[in-house]
Amino acid sequence: MGLTSNKVLVLAILFAVLLFGGTVWLWPRLARRNWRAVGGRVVLLLATQLALFMSLGLAANQAFGFYASWADLFGREKDQGVVINHTAQGGSGGPLQVVDTARVGDARPQIGGEIQKVDVVGHTTRIATPAYVYLPPEYFQARFRTRTFPAAVVLTGYPGTAEALFKKLHYPRTAQALAKDGRMQPMILVMLRPTVAPPRDTECVDIPRGPRTETFFAKDLPDAVLAHYRVGREPGSWGIIGDSTGGYCALKLAMHHPKVYAAGVGLSPYYKAPIDPTTGDLFHGDKALRNRADLMWYLKHEPAPNTSLLVSSSRVGESNYAATMKFIGRVEATGVTRISSIILDSGGHNFNTWRREIPPALQWLSGRLSDR
Repeated sequence: MGLTSNKVLVLAILFAVLLFGGTVWLWPRLARRNWRAVGGRVVLLLATQLALFMSLGLAANQAFGFYASWADLFGREKDQGVVINHTAQGGSGGPLQVVDTARVGDARPQIGGEIQKVDVVGHTTRIATPAYVYLPPEYFQARFRTRTFPAAVVLTGYPGTAEALFKKLHYPRTAQALAKDGRMQPMILVMLRPTVAPPRDTECVDIPRGPRTETFFAKDLPDAVLAHYRVGREPGSWGIIGDSTGGYCALKLAMHHPKVYAAGVGLSPYYKAPIDPTTGDLFHGDKALRNRADLMWYLKHEPAPNTSLLVSSSRVGESNYAATMKFIGRVEATGVTRISSIILDSGGHNFNTWRREIPPALQWLSGRLSDR
């Protein structure tokens, strides 16, 4: 049974309840002061608390999508995502292959749209990663059979799971409802996590002698999607949105590659790539590369990119509020890059906050993309 299985959660809760009941039942028998009774009390208390923490941890993981599997949780995920045995054409199947499909709700694709699970292989970077593609209902309707659609890359935080983007954050369902009400145009959503070389957190950086993650998102991913779907090819057809680490990546990719991404949305982002045990040495002593990954430095020292940015934070509950206000001021000072914001009175760094921000963020993004 998988880490995110409901059966695992139910069994963990049942085990905790049984241990609690057993502790209450056996406690009078262990009331003596000999070493066996004391040891029994210690074991029962520790086991009950461990079962309780396991239940809470599993429930939190299901709610927030931190880890996708037991191997992911314990750092033993073996799929490194870097492919070295493909031809220049990405093998016989092309750079993108559909491996599964699912409807949005119970509606037919012509009414609710469709989510396709795909495998993407980068021609340039040799990075391979799974993703989910949401196709809006209009994509399957006969009257739109020749139409191209704008596309938005949607990124999770770290470690995150791509499934959480539609199971917990409801991106496809939200996009479908907004488009149905005429508040945004139909868009294709390409949903994945920025961790394309798991378990390493690459922070969307082209790491010297390592995964070229920025190039994958700036070139390989759009090329693969364009080769398979009816996506607009003109400048202004692509946007990018993400939360936390994904928010940092979205802002950076829009700033570094404005000819690819006409707009970028960072929900609760930070503005400088961290260096910690999950990232390892991202820059290998390359000061220019490190500076380029610092968005504040980039705005001050590089030509202002012709792109549109949206950032979000909360006055109470988010640690990035001061940095976000500083970033807004730095962007405004360029006079070229356009900046918008969503600032909540209160809201933590969690799915509940992002679900409040996603509808207006998608509307904003839709208004800055064209389909041709």
